Amino acid sequence: MSANESLMLALPKGRILGEVMPLVRRAGLEPEPAFDDPDSRQLRFATNRSEIGLIRVRSFDVATFVAFGAAQLGVAGNDVLMEFDYPEIYAPLDLKVGRCRLAVAEPREMVAGDDPARWSHVRVATKYPEITRRHFAARGVQAECIKLSGAMELAPRLGLCRRIVDLVSTGQTLKANGLVEVEHIADVSARLVVNRAALKTRPEEIGTWIERFREAVDGA
Repeated sequence: MSANESLMLALPKGRILGEVMPLVRRAGLEPEPAFDDPDSRQLRFATNRSEIGLIRVRSFDVATFVAFGAAQLGVAGNDVLMEFDYPEIYAPLDLKVGRCRLAVAEPREMVAGDDPARWSHVRVATKYPEITRRHFAARGVQAECIKLSGAMELAPRLGLCRRIVDLVSTGQTLKANGLVEVEHIADVSARLVVNRAALKTRPEEIGTWIERFREAVDGA
């Protein structure tokens, strides 16, 4: 990427976007009208600042776009960063939005007779197989991970597995599906992330945007 090319900021689709956009705007970025048009299929957007544009992608893909240099900055949950563990990504700022947690859950009726400290092998449905394996390996537990992209709460009820690892916010989805948290893995929030190579080659530009977002967080 040459020094006169525009920077690109990758933003996640979904629930977290609504929490992130006030910070983006407070940092001085206003996307073109199509960004807020629910009927638009556009994925790349101009902004009021000619030196930086936006792309809107799946939350799990933000890290990949930034790691491989397609975007120089992005917003990603630290759950995604922990799962992919890209060395090319630097996360200088906690945006303090999108707060939730990664947890292990199981059916309510199992809890009374179950002791996580005695587990030696678990089968787990999750979209975070790497985090899950590392978490259990640190305890000396072998984890067999079944990769799902969603609807994790169905897995124990349909006999796919007995436990899940997933993001938990209010816990209402777990409760509605007869599941209970039994282990906390990590607290999660959205982070501003940057491509390390881009930070080295364009430190002033990227450093300016890091500071703009830091000020936006401090002023929230």
